[in-house]
Amino acid sequence: MALGERVGHVFRGAAIGVAEAVPGISGGTIALVTGVYERLIASAGHVVSAVRYAVADVPRGRGWGRAGEQFRQVYWSVVLPVFFGMVPGLLLAAKLLEPVLTQYPEHTRGLFLGLVLASVMVPLSMIPRPRHVGHLVALVAAAIGAFLLTGLPQAELTPHPLILLVAAAVAVCALVMPGVSGSFLLLTVGLYEPTITALNERDLGYIAVFGTGMVIGLASFVKLLQWLLDKHRRMTLAVMAGALLGSLRALWPWQTEDRTMTAPGDNLLPILGLFLLGLAVVGTMFVAEQRRLRRAAETLARESTYEPPASYRTPANR
Repeated sequence: MALGERVGHVFRGAAIGVAEAVPGISGGTIALVTGVYERLIASAGHVVSAVRYAVADVPRGRGWGRAGEQFRQVYWSVVLPVFFGMVPGLLLAAKLLEPVLTQYPEHTRGLFLGLVLASVMVPLSMIPRPRHVGHLVALVAAAIGAFLLTGLPQAELTPHPLILLVAAAVAVCALVMPGVSGSFLLLTVGLYEPTITALNERDLGYIAVFGTGMVIGLASFVKLLQWLLDKHRRMTLAVMAGALLGSLRALWPWQTEDRTMTAPGDNLLPILGLFLLGLAVVGTMFVAEQRRLRRAAETLARESTYEPPASYRTPANR
């Protein structure tokens, strides 16, 4: 892999990390938009399998054979740069975005509304044809469910280690499930601010419990999602698109503290401008990725049909 592509993966990881810190936008969505989603999901599945084989085989004296095979199938050239970009992106967002979200909630929601709305194009474009009525029904049902979920009033939970463990396990699913914001789920149960504070203050105990919950959730969910994408790809992508659409309810700029949506009020023009900016940013990324995929497909087609000149052919090929 070229150095430029690795650097690009670092920036993609940084964008995913920033998204994970922002309520209402999913890291999985950014991974979809930037074209690394399926390779990350496949890699996570191989890592989970490798760990399972290592735990089961090594103590019994069977060696690292199956575990090593799974590790070799991981897209390390993608996973490592994305990871090295994601960590600083998450920490930087936790430090810088918290005051912005607090001081300009309507403006930031307007920007995120445009980002997520444009992101709906991604799973829709990935649904192979033919598409059936059942896919539309699944999309609508997922949209309604996400709309109702994101309209729930914010709860307040004491950050007990067990509660934190479960919340982290559920929230990390957003990293592999586009349309579901892990930070928004934390916000819903009242654990978003304690988690941001723990990151900013380097509370290692809190971070250790939260990280354990993330590992548990990732190991439990990623294989299921991988199986769904392999066996029920169209339906799974339709549900993803519906979840994205329904989650837009959480990003409506004008809403009360109990999440009741209201009519547009003050600052309409600047918020509209930020909304259009969000649309343009993701739309540009989507078009660029589609062009890259098209060029890659054309290159592959040319290489598969290429025939060397007669002077370069071996006697066996003449």
